[in-house]
Amino acid sequence: MRRRKPLTQSEPAAPRLSGSIDPAKTVGGQAVIEGVMMRAPGAWSVAVRQPDQTIVARRDVLGRLAERNRAARIPLVRGIVVLWESLSLGFRALSWSAEKAAGEEEEPLTRAQIGWTMSLAFVLFAGIFILLPALAAGAVSGESGIVFNVIEGVTRLILFVGYIWVIGRSEEIGRVFEYHGAEHMSIHAYEAGEPLSIESVRRYPPEHPRCGTSFLLIVVLGSIILFTFFGRPGWAFLVASRLLGIPVVAGFAYELLRWSGTRSSGLLARALAAPGVWLQKLTTRVPDESQIEVAISSLVVALDDEMVDDVIGRGGVPGSALEVRRVVFGITSPYEEG
Repeated sequence: MRRRKPLTQSEPAAPRLSGSIDPAKTVGGQAVIEGVMMRAPGAWSVAVRQPDQTIVARRDVLGRLAERNRAARIPLVRGIVVLWESLSLGFRALSWSAEKAAGEEEEPLTRAQIGWTMSLAFVLFAGIFILLPALAAGAVSGESGIVFNVIEGVTRLILFVGYIWVIGRSEEIGRVFEYHGAEHMSIHAYEAGEPLSIESVRRYPPEHPRCGTSFLLIVVLGSIILFTFFGRPGWAFLVASRLLGIPVVAGFAYELLRWSGTRSSGLLARALAAPGVWLQKLTTRVPDESQIEVAISSLVVALDDEMVDDVIGRGGVPGSALEVRRVVFGITSPYEEG
């Protein structure tokens, strides 16, 4: 696929990130194959660059999770609910992006297929990141429960970081990591109230404190602390405690990430976000202009009319992104760019 020249580190320094963000107005996202998925308060969208270099997008209305699920209103519990929905949307977005990036017209995955895929992923996760570290710790820790849990946790952390590093060597995954950076940079500019122009977006860092990579790292580190209190249990209790304990840790991780991600200027928030931001050096890369263009397109498609009017008023939105939104919404008249 033809590529434009990547951005370089000689670009102007990024502006200072905003200090406080309303959680109800935050935007999330995910990199997909040759594109970006964005999750706005009232909808989610995916934009993908096809082999002919055109950008296509889809948009699905999806109300606030807290309004659709009471469990999503409960602190600690809501993190688990958000994680499950994020995984479901992620699989749907990946399926659609794979079809469009390949220039194929196929039937998207059904809910049953998504369910089976997620179940298989969970089984693989349990085997690699729960059982394997426990087996390694059991082989070298002796009778000490503390040593067992520390070795188990460190092994899990090494496997996690090593897995990210290994897959990042792939050219295809490297492209996904570039779109990951474009996603973060676009969200930074949007939430800072800056224009969604390519020039404005490219000034921001590709790392973001609310990234799912940070979430997973907090879960891994938190599980080391939690499971240390369990001593060295038998295998049945060990597996059960990990399967039940990790969702508990995930609930805490979500609250920490949510808090630190909306108060990025605070010292404590920056300290909590720092390990995840460091790890994102492996999962994000500086994108080129065409990838930023796709991320902006996905974002303006996900936003509602009032939010888009605000964005257009800031000026600089690429005409291609507005055209993608016009096609998705079936709007006959072109937008007036700010």
